[in-house]
Amino acid sequence: MYKAFYSLATKPFGKDISTKDIYQSTCAAEAAARLAYLQRTRGIGLLTGDPGAGKTLAIRTFCEALNPGLYKPMYLPLSTLTVTEFYAAICYALGETPKFRKIDNFKLIQQTILTLYKSRGITPVIVMDEMQLARDAFYQDLSILFNFGMDSETPFILLLVGLPLLSSRLNAAQHRAFNQRILMRYSFDPLSETELAAYIAHQMRVAGANHTVFTEPAVKAIHALTRGWPRSANSLCNSALLAGYSLKKDVIDEEIVRIAAEDAGI
Repeated sequence: MYKAFYSLATKPFGKDISTKDIYQSTCAAEAAARLAYLQRTRGIGLLTGDPGAGKTLAIRTFCEALNPGLYKPMYLPLSTLTVTEFYAAICYALGETPKFRKIDNFKLIQQTILTLYKSRGITPVIVMDEMQLARDAFYQDLSILFNFGMDSETPFILLLVGLPLLSSRLNAAQHRAFNQRILMRYSFDPLSETELAAYIAHQMRVAGANHTVFTEPAVKAIHALTRGWPRSANSLCNSALLAGYSLKKDVIDEEIVRIAAEDAGI
């Protein structure tokens, strides 16, 4: 709707942006570096952050960059399942048919991971999202399931992802043993006002804009309203472009942002 008006080839603040066009904020770059470390060492990693902080985008970028001949990424947003259902989900993700008993699935998962790693040279990469919602039994089983050779072998990458509450839960006494096995941790921060300005300019440029559309006061207003969280900023920027189009404004100023925020209930 507004693309032609602002001479854009694509929507600048959509979720389907190519990973090669992602703006490299300080947080995105640091998360990428931490994930690269986890890739080299293998083992268990932890990514946390508020909703819309960029966790899923960081995971997608990481997984898409993995060599499919050396890594087998699996994304499991299944933290509210029972432990038995979780075992079955991992079996399916590994390409195996689950057994009836939990103990049989335990053996099948460990055997398949070892076969992939030792016989085929492929490291399974298991990403478990929304883990702040998981039951305590999940973490207890994870500690056992991903213990190979009496904890002397690491033929896998396990990445736990969730809201900041996840870190607090893992600090509880009953999860201490599992928590101590986490090799990589990173928590996302919001974008600063300067980074948000660079981010908005980058997204507009990637979408084909050939002039500045968002004024500096508009960016300040967007940062104040969204606190710099990328998903919220994307939503408000998109609403501002729609409002600007409906009012036939060539540039987005703070008044357009105010109108867009009211329309979006921010």
